[in-house]
Amino acid sequence: MNVARYLGGNAWIVLAFRLILAAVLIYAGVVKVFEPDGARNAILAYRIFDADIASVLGWTLPIGEIIIGLLLLVGLFLRWAGLATALLMTGFIIGIASVWMRGYNIDGGSFGGGGDINGEGKNWRYLSEILRDLLFTGMGVWLVAWPETALGLERTPVEVTSRVVPEDDDATIEALDVLETNTNQGEQQYV
Repeated sequence: MNVARYLGGNAWIVLAFRLILAAVLIYAGVVKVFEPDGARNAILAYRIFDADIASVLGWTLPIGEIIIGLLLLVGLFLRWAGLATALLMTGFIIGIASVWMRGYNIDGGSFGGGGDINGEGKNWRYLSEILRDLLFTGMGVWLVAWPETALGLERTPVEVTSRVVPEDDDATIEALDVLETNTNQGEQQYV
C-alpha cells in the first residue's frame, strides 16, 4: 500500500486540517476586526509598508482571514482556500523572518496586539512563529493537493477508471456482463 496516497486521499485528515485552519483564521480575523488600529500598528511594526497601506491592510487582512476561514469551515472551494491560506502564511513567514534578520523586536500581531516589544526571548518567539506558520502552510498545500474532504459542501468529482476491452464484439459483451455482475457484488473485475 502506498502510504502517501492513502494519507493524501484520506478525507478525514483533510477535514481535520480544514477545521484547524478554519479555527485559526477565523479567530485571528475576528480578534483583529475588533481592534483595526491594533492590526494597523502591528503591520507598521514590520517596517515594510507605509501608514496608508498599513491602514488598508489593517481592515482587509482580518476580513480576508475570516472569509478564507469560513470557506474552510464549510468545505467550499478547498483548493482555492488552501492556496490562499498557504500564500497568507508564507507572507507571514517572510515578514517574521524579515524583522528577525533586521534585528527588530516586535509582536507579530497574529492574534491581535502587535507592535514593538522588548527583546527578551526574541529568537525563540520568532522561531516558534515561523515553525507554526510553516505547519499551517503545509496544511494549506495539503488541501491544494488533496481537496477531497469529509463533511464538506463541495462536491468532488468521482475518479473515473478506464478499462481495455477486446475488439471482438462477443468478447466485449461478455466482458461488460462480467463487469456488471461483479459490480453488483461490490467488486470490479476487468477482463
